[in-house]
Amino acid sequence: MDDFYLKILENNKRWVESKLELDPNFFEGLSKGQSPPLLWIGCSDSRVPANEIIGAAPGEVFVHRNIANMVIHSDMNMLSVLDYAVNALKIKHIIVCGHYGCGGIKAAMGNESIGIIDNWIRHIKDIYRFNQKELDDIVDVEERFNRFVEVNVKEQVYDLAKTSIVQSAWKTGQDLTLHGWVYGLNSGYVTDLDVNVTNNDDLGKIYKIDF
Repeated sequence: MDDFYLKILENNKRWVESKLELDPNFFEGLSKGQSPPLLWIGCSDSRVPANEIIGAAPGEVFVHRNIANMVIHSDMNMLSVLDYAVNALKIKHIIVCGHYGCGGIKAAMGNESIGIIDNWIRHIKDIYRFNQKELDDIVDVEERFNRFVEVNVKEQVYDLAKTSIVQSAWKTGQDLTLHGWVYGLNSGYVTDLDVNVTNNDDLGKIYKIDF
């Protein structure tokens, strides 16, 4: 076994010891169940750890991550996480958090083949197409890249609002708000994009579901 693998095993032991020093019943309490107020839908990028960014403790954040924090209506993995979070855990907030410098977003701006991920990237290219005029009008490539990250997050928030899971929760009066954030890798700060959706009023009529 290499040094890195041995190191992370040792890190786990130290982490357990540090938690037990502060609270001897820490893990016993965690094992009894979870009631997180938040579902975090973020990018798989290893530099964007959900709990650490917001200073959350274990048990406070339910997490789903994929390339470029996408909400794709046919993705059963995402839908399963969303359904459990909304209907079983009764979470009150969902944050879609993208990040500047996202490799998935950058790949969607180009035409290079990466492999099987090309098929996932195509969903991100659709977001560019929906917002092409705004993005193409930005001359500076880096600024356009950053804006694409933001636009993608906003689109994913509204894609969440289009799901039957979220609309059904709103229909029954469940307290549920959707938010859009972008994380800065070079600063550590998040930017709230001021997308706070609490009902389906802003959706086009075709997306509103009659229950």
